Amino acid sequence: MLARYLLHQLAEKFDNETESRTMSEKVTRTTCPYCGVGCGLVATRDAHGGVVLEGDPEHPANRGQLCSKGAALEQTLDLEGRLLHPMVEGRRTDWDSALDRVAQGFREVIGRHGPDAVAFYLSGQLLTEDYYVANKLMKGYIGSANIDTNSRLCMSSTVVGHKRAFGSDTVPCCYEDLERAKLIVLVGSNAAWCHPILYRRVAQAKQEHPDLHVVVIDPRRTPTCDIADLHLPLRPGSDATLFNGLLVYLERQGERNDPFLEHATEGWYQALNVARATAPSLESVAALCGLAEPVLAEFYRLFARTERVVTLYSQGVNQSSSGSDRVSAILNCHLFTGRVGRPGMGPFSLTGQPNAMGGREVGGLANQLTAHMELADPQHRELVQRFWGSPRMAERPGLMALDLFRAIERGEIKALWIMATNPAVSLPDSNRIHAALRNCSLVVVSDCVADTDTTRFAHVLLPAAAWGEKDGTVTNSERRISRQRRFLPPAGEARPDWWIICEVARRMGFRNGFDYPSGAAIFREYAALSGFENGGERDFDISGLAQLDETEYDRLQPIQWPVYRPGQGTPRMFARGRFFTPSGKARLIPVEPRLPRNIPDQEYPLVLNTGRLRDQWHTMTRTGKAPRLTEHSPEPTALIHPGNARELGIADGLLVTISSRWGEAVVRARISDAQRRGSLFVPMHWNDRFASLGRINAVVNPDSDPLSGQPEFKHTPVRMAVYEPSWHGFLISRQRLDLSTASYWVVAKGDGYYHYEIAGEEPPADWPAWARRLLCSGHGADWVEYLDRSRHCYRGVRMVKGRVESCIFIAPGTELPARSWLAGLFTRETLSDAERRGLLLGKSPAGEREIGHIVCACFSVGVNTLTEAIRSQGLSSVEEIGSLLKAGTGCGSCIPELKALLA
Repeated sequence: MLARYLLHQLAEKFDNETESRTMSEKVTRTTCPYCGVGCGLVATRDAHGGVVLEGDPEHPANRGQLCSKGAALEQTLDLEGRLLHPMVEGRRTDWDSALDRVAQGFREVIGRHGPDAVAFYLSGQLLTEDYYVANKLMKGYIGSANIDTNSRLCMSSTVVGHKRAFGSDTVPCCYEDLERAKLIVLVGSNAAWCHPILYRRVAQAKQEHPDLHVVVIDPRRTPTCDIADLHLPLRPGSDATLFNGLLVYLERQGERNDPFLEHATEGWYQALNVARATAPSLESVAALCGLAEPVLAEFYRLFARTERVVTLYSQGVNQSSSGSDRVSAILNCHLFTGRVGRPGMGPFSLTGQPNAMGGREVGGLANQLTAHMELADPQHRELVQRFWGSPRMAERPGLMALDLFRAIERGEIKALWIMATNPAVSLPDSNRIHAALRNCSLVVVSDCVADTDTTRFAHVLLPAAAWGEKDGTVTNSERRISRQRRFLPPAGEARPDWWIICEVARRMGFRNGFDYPSGAAIFREYAALSGFENGGERDFDISGLAQLDETEYDRLQPIQWPVYRPGQGTPRMFARGRFFTPSGKARLIPVEPRLPRNIPDQEYPLVLNTGRLRDQWHTMTRTGKAPRLTEHSPEPTALIHPGNARELGIADGLLVTISSRWGEAVVRARISDAQRRGSLFVPMHWNDRFASLGRINAVVNPDSDPLSGQPEFKHTPVRMAVYEPSWHGFLISRQRLDLSTASYWVVAKGDGYYHYEIAGEEPPADWPAWARRLLCSGHGADWVEYLDRSRHCYRGVRMVKGRVESCIFIAPGTELPARSWLAGLFTRETLSDAERRGLLLGKSPAGEREIGHIVCACFSVGVNTLTEAIRSQGLSSVEEIGSLLKAGTGCGSCIPELKALLA
């Protein structure tokens, strides 16, 4: 109700400040703020200020479909936790004072220590217009390239691979190729959870075309394997060996495309020779990759005999200390067979963030210039500086993300501006990142969220407009530029990121370069620069959009670059066999597989792999607000193979400590035979706002690829041991609480309540007194309690005016009541006598069933409900489940789990 009231107040303010609108103007087409698929959305504001968000059936990326996160966006639009006003040293101030403080701080540092003593750290959550002016300010006016982005953490190895092979950071494919392929290979990509809409397009294509084969290459058996004809659970880190072996196999099977190699490539013979030396036979590759020979042989056979092959790859390839080489090994196989530039074939990198591609286009990485120009190229530097008319230009690449924060730690960088990201959580060895931020003289953070692990280190906080309040463009994985349009007014005093950057630039004395009246003006300049003295020599060219007026910009339809003329995009690249290298030929790169530098040993015998969950996003600043998205996975977990669990004495559901040479975390153990023996998987989302000990990046090693600077998130040697607190419990409350007295806590937001899982190493001397202090007991509250001091068992329920206000259950072990029935009572205004009697027991009355762990987030359908229906109704298909319970009929992300239950 509060959220709707606040949205209503904002809508009234918005309508009062502008001319009256027609009904049609209350419908806004925009783009989803989550992954790189770039789904279109339709936002409809009603007369009461509410917003309804639906998939846009006209957007070519998603055709109206949404994943669980996109479908729950309405639950993230309220103002809870928003940064609404500028803050300096923890105190509210006005915009002029805050902007002056930032500009003065940067000017003073530059004056004393030079331009390389300052840095920006950006994000794929920024719009292209924001990204553009940030890069212009840092590289062309401040004169340093110490500006990097969190895209360094997810896609920079692909950038290196593309540039080495193609001479440019060009994605050759488009989404339509998924429907036209005959073989789709997913490498290091759990697309069912990380790119769900593309996964559904592949699943639909497979259903419509039985001759389409799908191969999944991943150490884990993930939900993506649900549609796979073949799964290769390779040894972590052995991807390059696998694809070197494929290159050798293709040569032996006569699949070398001689005309293409001769006229369109160079270096193939050297690449093949190195592959022969490192992957000489099927037997040797199988042994090195830990695969059964028949499985490996079948994959090689499928690839060799199928011309229309698309290889989809993502973080499992990129996030490695040899990620660039892994990308090159994949690209080599496509170039060797000429399977690039034509329908239904090609290597296809799936980007992680909504505008990771846009950030690469504007030069968001420390070693790039805008419009895919090279910072190391003096001609490109001169061209960009001349176009901008800027006073200076960075002359050498800046520090990449990890090196940038190490320089902060050493005191070499003294002023840092972080925009729209949370590096205190997302970077590896995160305890060291915390130390670096504490050591920085001036930390500026512009964000829409007030309290994150990163904002806690800020000297100046600048309130940025949130998604829904921003207006600009983003680029998805297939090079498609889409408009993100505002459908809500800025909350409080929030402003667009581009406006904030330009205001600081003006105060630093750079008014002439940053006097933009609108985001559209920024876009026009950026588009003009992309075509400036280009002549077809550079891949990125959207000069066909450089003359858009405000109305045309507002109406811009999704379009794939290059765009030489308005309305005419380019679905595929390299169709004519011409590339952007000096010779015009693609390069095959010799790849010598390398093991990670940090390998398991006797002290740290397991390999930690981190990644995403189905219903969460990055560090949960947005998805953590959506009750629907916390139900499936409310707590950080570690997936462990049954064999490893037996050896370590770990039972399912126990708390465990995961330790490395860099740090430790405490999470819940989940035993799964989908996990490769010797490896663990832990989600990367939890942070110090949502869990006391769940920040897994404190454990992750800080090694990185020497070419791309991309961190090694998929391979950290760790050990695991049972965490043994003296008591366990859970707590459900209508209010968010301070759980600092508990050694372990995790919070998940529910529908009108907060759910905490808790544990402690020392029991309180007086459980009832502890519970009453914790739950803020006030006048008019009724307590019902049970205490067994000898067994450390305590149960307490706090009632206010007949409603459950909070409840807490404590036991010496993990044997505690189920949570879902109790949580459901928080939606009730009154309770029946039977429900009251069941409260302390934590047990539903007869006839009311515990729904169990949530499987379908869209319709909150639990595993117990599903299991009972399957058994009692004789359900035998996902379609039958959907017809009866709706599960699987929303975003479809739960379908693999539904199939597993049916099995």
